[in-house]
Amino acid sequence: MRYLLIIFISVLTLQLTQAQTYEIGLFAGGSNFIGDVGSTKYINPKQPVFGGIFKWNRSSRHSFRFTLLYSELVGDDLKSDDPRRKERGYKFNSHIIEASLGLEFTFFDFNLHSRKTNSTPYLYTGITVAKHDNFHFSPSGNFINDNTYSFAYGIPMVLGYKTQLSESLIIAAEIGARYTFSDEIDGSIPDAEGSIENASFGNINNNDWYVFTGLTLTYTFGETPCYCAF
Repeated sequence: MRYLLIIFISVLTLQLTQAQTYEIGLFAGGSNFIGDVGSTKYINPKQPVFGGIFKWNRSSRHSFRFTLLYSELVGDDLKSDDPRRKERGYKFNSHIIEASLGLEFTFFDFNLHSRKTNSTPYLYTGITVAKHDNFHFSPSGNFINDNTYSFAYGIPMVLGYKTQLSESLIIAAEIGARYTFSDEIDGSIPDAEGSIENASFGNINNNDWYVFTGLTLTYTFGETPCYCAF
């Protein structure tokens, strides 16, 4: 039984090795924040965002995807269309590092080893975790950094379009909103440690969002896959 198990694992490993096709590359674009401070525009990339992306293509229609991105989220009430926010005049900037893991689904077959050029819209979702700065605002509206950080978990909702430039290069454009399970990114609900009492403000029923808009360029490698098993 032991030897049969070893043989089975070896065969399975060999099959997976022969069936794997990978992509690795870069993401670059812009970010914007949607919350209790700053502009209420949904797609308004202002601050640069960049990082890396890795994909494991399991079929011509879906891939496992991982990204690691860095940006600086900025909220400025003076750039809002809301007159109450303009009068308040709060402003913040927060450094954010996001890791995301999930599934990418294509609308049409995207066979990397086809002789014809591939192009297709796609959707991506999964889970994100973002490390961000903690801060709060004083009664006079001054930004105060707490010199600590927290983690915000969320769900990415990404819509994109990709095309194959060559046998080994793929370029894509995408817009990705992140709904977080946190209302602390903009300092509206300060972390208890290091912040002042009764410093909360804004709509406590709405969590924070942020959006990454940009381009990816990936390099493909790996053996020609056998998609029939998936």
